[in-house]
Amino acid sequence: MNLDRVNQIIDGYDADRAVSLAVLHNIQQEYNYLPREALQLVADRLDIPLGEIYHMATFYRTFTLKPKGDFCIQVCLGTACHVHGGPRILEAFERELGIKAGESTTDGAFSLEATACLGACAQAPLVLVNEEPYAQMTADRVSAVLEECKCVIPEMA
Repeated sequence: MNLDRVNQIIDGYDADRAVSLAVLHNIQQEYNYLPREALQLVADRLDIPLGEIYHMATFYRTFTLKPKGDFCIQVCLGTACHVHGGPRILEAFERELGIKAGESTTDGAFSLEATACLGACAQAPLVLVNEEPYAQMTADRVSAVLEECKCVIPEMA
């Protein structure tokens, strides 16, 4: 792991402990999760106990300590999406990927998450793939969405 990049992120915030959540957010954007080495460096550089850093990293649902896949798929299960088939869509992704919600494929290509309301109820059911919305999603379209992702990565095609 390149700790130089983590140091750059911390320096970008002048090593100010008041913005520790923003530092963690940027590290997660960079690595797709919060590596242990990065958390230790943040604790040291911001003079915050490591336990407090871990508390932040585990308290906020936006953070993860496990690597996510290259494609992070979020299936909304808020009320509108649930009523319009969200659970069936989630099951279709689980079946196609061979993983359950909260897991990643062994090749690191895909992560699957069941989420609460994504705030786009008029587009229900909604799926996000790396923040790209797929509105009025159906279980029948799951294979096509996954194929679209695979076309982006040459070794998967």
